[in-house]
Amino acid sequence: MTRPLRTALFGAVLLACGGVALATGQLPVKDAAALGIRVWPILLFVVAITVVAELATAAGLFDWVAALAARWGRQRGWLLWLLVAALAVVSTAFLSLDTTAVLLTPIVIVLARRVGLSPLPFALTTVWLANTGSLLLPVSNLTNLLAEQHLGGIGPARFAAAAWPAQAVGVLVPLALVALLFRRELGRRYDDPGPVRVADARLTVIAGVVLVLLIGGLVSGVAVWIPACAAAVVLAGAFALLRRGELTVHLLPWPTLVLVCGLFLAVAALDAAGLRALLAHLVPQGDGMPALLGVAGVGALAANVTNNLPAYLAIEPAVHGLLPGLALLVGVNAGPLVTPWASLATLLWHERLQRLGLGIRWGRFVLYGAILAPVTVVLGAVAVWAVASSTQ
Repeated sequence: MTRPLRTALFGAVLLACGGVALATGQLPVKDAAALGIRVWPILLFVVAITVVAELATAAGLFDWVAALAARWGRQRGWLLWLLVAALAVVSTAFLSLDTTAVLLTPIVIVLARRVGLSPLPFALTTVWLANTGSLLLPVSNLTNLLAEQHLGGIGPARFAAAAWPAQAVGVLVPLALVALLFRRELGRRYDDPGPVRVADARLTVIAGVVLVLLIGGLVSGVAVWIPACAAAVVLAGAFALLRRGELTVHLLPWPTLVLVCGLFLAVAALDAAGLRALLAHLVPQGDGMPALLGVAGVGALAANVTNNLPAYLAIEPAVHGLLPGLALLVGVNAGPLVTPWASLATLLWHERLQRLGLGIRWGRFVLYGAILAPVTVVLGAVAVWAVASSTQ
């Protein structure tokens, strides 16, 4: 059985469990409907941005971007890696972690292969920064958009002013770990691979223009699913005219969608069965450092057990105030680095790896995440508390 099929099967089992909870009345229909209203834009965005990534890859856009980055790297592995890291940070902060996982992953894999370097440090940098570097702005992470609503719509400026200490930790700690683990590989020099040839320059140009416009749309303030869907429709139209054979059902990340829907519904059923009351006792209250560490820890644990989005929705009612809210985001954004399903971005990233023929053992991923997640979460929560205390 292939991994996508196993993912879909596990999601189907969770959906069936949620369906039983609905049928027996354990999960009220109104609660399930309210959850659906909150999460359908998230799922639609994921579908649309995945289609954009698939078609942009088929258009040769990522091959061209990779060749450009290789020239900017000046044949030095360290410099090339830092360029990738900077791109991942900017992309995550302004376009969201899921966009980084879907759009940047093909670029860095193609890039590493073109210059003869191991793709692994570049791939891990991308997925780790997509998660840990998603604390700066509301648009950086879908959990942030939910948190901004919960905090009364504080706006991007105030959000960034409070979250930047955790963002700094979330960038520096993963980079330090990658630099330590892969120092020999990154210390290598590489040969300039030269210019890249694309199959159809028209599609490459169209994909590039669509992607630039998509970036503008994602930071414009409108719901992110709207520009993502528009971009997907335009690219699909271009391929329908110029290369129809690329438009298949395999463009859709259906195994991931089934799993995420199952996770949402299963957690909603657990919430109705008393999970919220249990969390109300487990989540510490207050703005002190021990309380913030407790909130972040519970968030990280819940995210790795379930997934960061349903974990956030389950814990949100028990958290009150700006600093505890930020601590929860540190837990559910920077913490889900251990289990493969803990973050939707990680699932999307892994799907990109599979489609590009790059394998990574989950055991290795879990081991690295078990080192990185606790350090990042603890230092991130402490940074939020320290900076807030110094300004009071």
